[in-house]
Amino acid sequence: MDVLRIPIPNTVPDSGICSGRGPSAASTEKSGPQEIKAHTDLRAFINYQLYSKLDEDEFAKRVSATVDELARYIVDTHEHDPNFPPGAWDRMNDFLLNDAIFENPEQHEREIAEAKIEVSLLTSNSPYSEVRAVVEPHDDPDLPCGTIRVYVIGLAFVILVAFINQLFSAAERVLPDVGVTLFGVRHSLNPGPFNKKEHMLISIMANVSNTPPSSRYIIFTQWLDRYFGQPYASSFGYQILLALSTNFMGFGLAGLCRRFLVYPSFCIWPRSLVTIALNSSLYNEENHSVLGPFRTTYNVSRSKLFLIAFALMFVWFWFPDYIFSSLSTFNWIAWIAPKNFHLTAITGIHKGLGFNPIPTFDWNIVTHVLDPLIVPFHVTINTFFGVLLGGIVIIGMYWTNAYHTGYLPINTNSMFNHYGKSFNVSMILDNRGWLDETKYQAYSPVYLAASSLTMYFFSFAVYSALVSYAFLYHSRDISLGFKSLVQSFKRKEGGVFTDIHSKLMSTYREVPEWWYAMLNVFSIVLGVAAVAGWPTFTSVGVVFFGIFLAVIFVIPTGIIAATTGIEIGFNVLVEFIGGAWQPGNALAMNFFKCFGYVTTAHAIEFANDLKLAHYVKIPQRQTFWAQSIAAFVSAFVCTGVMNFQITKIPDMCQPNQPDRFTCPGVNTYFTAAVLFGSLGARKKFGANGTYTTLLSAFPIGLALPFVFQFIQKRLPRNHWFGRVHPVMFLAGGMHWSPYNIAYMWPAVLPAYLSMKFVRTRYLAFWAKYNYVLSAALSTAIAIAGVIIFFAISYNSVKLPWWGNDSESGCEASYCTRLKVPKGEYFGPRIGDYP
Repeated sequence: MDVLRIPIPNTVPDSGICSGRGPSAASTEKSGPQEIKAHTDLRAFINYQLYSKLDEDEFAKRVSATVDELARYIVDTHEHDPNFPPGAWDRMNDFLLNDAIFENPEQHEREIAEAKIEVSLLTSNSPYSEVRAVVEPHDDPDLPCGTIRVYVIGLAFVILVAFINQLFSAAERVLPDVGVTLFGVRHSLNPGPFNKKEHMLISIMANVSNTPPSSRYIIFTQWLDRYFGQPYASSFGYQILLALSTNFMGFGLAGLCRRFLVYPSFCIWPRSLVTIALNSSLYNEENHSVLGPFRTTYNVSRSKLFLIAFALMFVWFWFPDYIFSSLSTFNWIAWIAPKNFHLTAITGIHKGLGFNPIPTFDWNIVTHVLDPLIVPFHVTINTFFGVLLGGIVIIGMYWTNAYHTGYLPINTNSMFNHYGKSFNVSMILDNRGWLDETKYQAYSPVYLAASSLTMYFFSFAVYSALVSYAFLYHSRDISLGFKSLVQSFKRKEGGVFTDIHSKLMSTYREVPEWWYAMLNVFSIVLGVAAVAGWPTFTSVGVVFFGIFLAVIFVIPTGIIAATTGIEIGFNVLVEFIGGAWQPGNALAMNFFKCFGYVTTAHAIEFANDLKLAHYVKIPQRQTFWAQSIAAFVSAFVCTGVMNFQITKIPDMCQPNQPDRFTCPGVNTYFTAAVLFGSLGARKKFGANGTYTTLLSAFPIGLALPFVFQFIQKRLPRNHWFGRVHPVMFLAGGMHWSPYNIAYMWPAVLPAYLSMKFVRTRYLAFWAKYNYVLSAALSTAIAIAGVIIFFAISYNSVKLPWWGNDSESGCEASYCTRLKVPKGEYFGPRIGDYP
């Protein structure tokens, strides 16, 4: 029985459940073995044997029973978790299926010992290597966090939207040590050297400014004459009410859903790991050597790597962004024959499908769809094949002239009339911005390019797939979230989330649910005031209905974002429902979309920041106040910048805007407003509608996760098909119109090198450098881009040479495969439109 006497290796520093706050050997002895719970610290139970007088047989049975419970918890929790190590799950499952171990534990000492060690490793730290690489499994509750200087510097970042590390050390030298004492706690302006918790809280505040208020889309489309041209949208009061409403609605929703999206261990939030890696590189002085590629030992510290990579990318980005912009979209195949329509339609990056083996030298393009150094490789490859399938569908649709797409450009998010020209929305609207049926019948239906139709088909499929996927793969996780929510009202915390980070966070006081609920009430009041206080010709019901839809979809979309690093926007579904609910009113649909979809997108961003605080062990209430204040200030700053853009930047949102402020997102928003709002979903997708057959995507998407699970359950867990993700695969098809495969394909190679090749062969090297490298590249691009715009582009300093004006032919202006005969038009006859 000597094997069973060996305590589990202490892989976690003495804090949290492993020290005073956990069950010690002494406390275990006092309470007796019958009081030991299966989900308490396994190490404490094993060590109990050293102090107890249990005979060896009795102890063996108790150990096997404890390991059984923890192993069962691991197997049940991570059965459908694509990020969980498949080998570890298989070993736990095999252990549970071996009845002989539990019938005669004394004859299976080796198996029990191995399971005991593996269970401890999987529960005393995160089971995910991505998390272990950057997140420490211990906490120092005495570190000051919500200090005055955090808010001073954090709000400065919110306003400036910049990242200046020197400010931290400068503040420590310059700020005086003055403060006040409240309730026995001293709050100083400068309590000493900056620590990682303060640093991360500042980063969380700055992150708020990275997500501008969703109201900007409404303001752009209302204010600009290019779109609806409604002058009242220039009112700052109207703008700030919408901005504050959408900001705080997203924050409140994220807080209410934190038990579903933040606290569960399977919600790893890959994007948050980059921020933590950068934070750790500034505060962790350890610099151990690691074996890496080329059989070389690497001694470079993470902070030094960050500076080197930052400097190199900062210098390089000037070339694709300003000096030689053709490197950004390296359209070399189309340059061979720019007037050859078929060549440019397939390979063109600007107006075509982007099938180009070397499409870019710009990291900003590589990371357009996803960051290959952050998201798991199976997410990247699933998304790529989804994009590829979407491109094949577009080719088939376009060259068969399905839905008259052959008369239109192959890849664009614009709308067209039945002459193949741009659709003039003013021809069908009255002075309220509503549909005038008489004008509509005298003008033309709306027609969409093959790329837009493909995007809509895959979008419909994704939404129904989200529901069935959440039901099949995460119903247990969702039920645990509700269980935790119920316990919070009973003031019974703990017991639901048992991973190491949740246990450490249990030290701090939780934020009451009503705090977040009051934010939602505050947001609703502001939203209603904006809709009712200005001539929007819209019912305030759009605010409530939009929020209701957001509540339904925030958990399934949040789970996908938390496990894959990819956010699935359900904007098309909101447009579809909103257009059917209030047909003819484009602005009502926009408000519905704003409070339904974009609020959910904000909630997911806020949830990501809540996970950051969870990983770094920032007290929950300090995170609440930091995010609240940042959201308030950010709304004013972003609204001011938006006014500057519209009033000071010439030709804002025009197709040929010289500084590339062409607003593709706003154009898509406006297209959807007209398609689903002005015309209404019934005209396009209802009975006898132009695109009714696209609705078949809903049942297809709903069924696909069932098909995938049926197949996966009949294959070994480590089979490649087990990594096929139905939602990610379908989501890939959404990345068209106006973008193309050239914005996705470049991510595949670096994703393979990082997440498969290096991570598999040199895990220590990957853990030390991968996320820091990603942070350095992204930070360099962000800072270089701001400098280039304000120092050069805004002052109209140009480099007029071929490298900055390389496009001609069909890549300079849209071409079509078919031409509409002069005096003719395609589709139904005038006055007989659906």
